[in-house]
Amino acid sequence: MPDRQPPPIVSAKQNSRAERTTPTKAVIFDIGRVIVRVNLNRLLEPLAALVPAGVGAGARTSEKLSPQQVWSAHRIRPPLGRLARGPHDCPQWHEHLTARLRVTMGYAEFCEAWNRALDPEPILEEILFENLAKRYRLALLSNTDPLHSGHMESHFSFMKYFPVRIYSCRVGSSKPSPAIYVAALDALGVLPAEALYIE
Repeated sequence: MPDRQPPPIVSAKQNSRAERTTPTKAVIFDIGRVIVRVNLNRLLEPLAALVPAGVGAGARTSEKLSPQQVWSAHRIRPPLGRLARGPHDCPQWHEHLTARLRVTMGYAEFCEAWNRALDPEPILEEILFENLAKRYRLALLSNTDPLHSGHMESHFSFMKYFPVRIYSCRVGSSKPSPAIYVAALDALGVLPAEALYIE
């Protein structure tokens, strides 16, 4: 990948403030909380229900942690960050997290719980993407892990309108690194000023 620092992609907010002089050729969408709702409680509740009482930083022997406490006390976020930036082995992630939480959960059950964070009903209607695809090159750009990206590709029909899909776990770079935006621009074959990014 070329080591270059592109000027920022024009965001929807910037586009509304100033008249553009370069025609838009491509529209790039983030996924989480833009097209698909993300609800971490749906992910954490089945995990938290299995965590033994007293497991967690500062927890008393008789206390069970809430889903939010499980998220913070067991530092789920840092390993997820590493997973989202590279093609790591998902079964190893399952083993790491269940060992840390001291829960017994099979890999298939874990994947189901993990993907519950993604609401099955999209925020935006599919007709929007159908209409945009007639006028612009469309792309998805998201910080996500292999489990979530695989689930979205197999469960959401709107994906068919996005021939370019840039996932942090595939390109080895995550937002806000310029490299992930360069990957999207290169795949679309457009200049930064020719792309509109919706996040």
